[in-house]
Amino acid sequence: MPAIVRFAFVLAFGALTGGCFQPLYGNQTVGSEDTVRDKFSSIDIPEIKAGNGTPDARIAVAIRNAVLYDFNGGQTPTSPAYRLVISFGAGRTTVITDVASGRPDAQLEIINATLTLTEIATQKVVLQTSTFARASFDIPGTAQRFAQQRAARNAEDRAVDVLAENIRNRLASYFVAGT
Repeated sequence: MPAIVRFAFVLAFGALTGGCFQPLYGNQTVGSEDTVRDKFSSIDIPEIKAGNGTPDARIAVAIRNAVLYDFNGGQTPTSPAYRLVISFGAGRTTVITDVASGRPDAQLEIINATLTLTEIATQKVVLQTSTFARASFDIPGTAQRFAQQRAARNAEDRAVDVLAENIRNRLASYFVAGT
């Protein structure tokens, strides 16, 4: 009998708290507040500054496209309420070196980004923060230099995806908790 009472208590408690659950990226509102998805769709992201024709220019475009896609499927907002300015620095460092030959065996793609979220109506900076992404890749050997270039490009792409996800999560945290 005590097991049935405990089970009924757990079931009743679950039913009461289950109605309070709302997914972070859901599109249903509670009251008159906008959802996180609505907030994301009201963010304008200007072009990220990088030198023309440089490897950073490709990364800048990839970051902006990935963040736009994460926010609202790649569409630019029609009436933005916020502006997100992203600046970044990218680089590569050797993490493992072959002791016998002195050649690198693995490298790390590094992207550090600084974010500034500004409310357009008041021109007030509401959030200024930074985030980063890292992605490693193996160097296949000296005879396969094109494979090495493709591995480096693949690592850049993975780092961009991680960075876009970090940006999305950081802004979702701000819109939900205000911090």
